[in-house]
Amino acid sequence: MRWHDLANPHRFQRLSGQLLPWFLAAAAGFLGVGLGLGLFIAPPDYLQGESVRIMYVHVPAAWLSLGGYLGMAIAALSARVWRHPLADLAVRAIAPVGATFAAVCLATGSIWGRPTWGTWWVWDGRLTSMLLLLLLYLGVIALLHAFDDRLRGARAAGILALVGLVNLPVVKFSVEWWNTLHQPASIRISGSSIHAEMLQPLLLSAVGFALLFVAIVLMRMRALIAEQKRAQRRMRRAALAG
Repeated sequence: MRWHDLANPHRFQRLSGQLLPWFLAAAAGFLGVGLGLGLFIAPPDYLQGESVRIMYVHVPAAWLSLGGYLGMAIAALSARVWRHPLADLAVRAIAPVGATFAAVCLATGSIWGRPTWGTWWVWDGRLTSMLLLLLLYLGVIALLHAFDDRLRGARAAGILALVGLVNLPVVKFSVEWWNTLHQPASIRISGSSIHAEMLQPLLLSAVGFALLFVAIVLMRMRALIAEQKRAQRRMRRAALAG
C-alpha cells in the first residue's frame, strides 16, 4: 500500500480500525513482559542500585519523544509539499502524545537524577535540549489552536515543527558535544554496554511503548476525522437551512 492510498479518510478509518486492536494488544503484551522483567527480575545496577529500574520507562520515553517529533515534522512536510489530506491531522494527533512522552522523560529523568547525581535538575546540554523539545511540542499545540482558521494554524504549526528539527541532533549528541552528567549512549549499532539481562527488558519495554504511541495516535486521528465529518455535516445543514 502506498502512502497516498491512505489519503482517503474512509479507507484510513477502515484500515486503522482493523489494526488498532492488534496494536493495543501487542503493546500490552510487550509492556507487560518488558516492565515485568525490568522492574522485578532484572538485576540492580552495581553503582546505581534499584534506582536504575526507572530506566525502563525513562529511556523509551526519551526515544519516542524524539521519534514522535520526527514523525510530526515529516507529516508537516507532507502537508506542505505533497498536500497529503491527512498529514495536518497527523500533526494534530502526534503533538500532544509526543509532548506527554517528553514530559514523562523529563519527570522520570529528574526522579532518577536525584539519587544518582544528588540533584533534581542541572542545566546541561541534554536536559536543556530535552526541555526545549517539550516547549517545541507545546508551541506546535498552541499554534494549532491559536487561529479560528484551522488551515492557518496548521501551516504555522507545521513551520514550527520543521524549524524545531534542528534540536533533534542537539538532544542526541549533547552528551558528546559538551560536558554533562549524562553518560554517553549505552546502546549503539556496534554493540551495547548494558548487560543482556537489563537490555532485553529495556528493548521489550521500548517496543511496547512504541506500539502504544502508534495506537494512541491512530485513536486521535480517528477521533479528529470523525469530528471533521460532524463539522462538515453541520455546515451542510446550516447551508440548507439558510
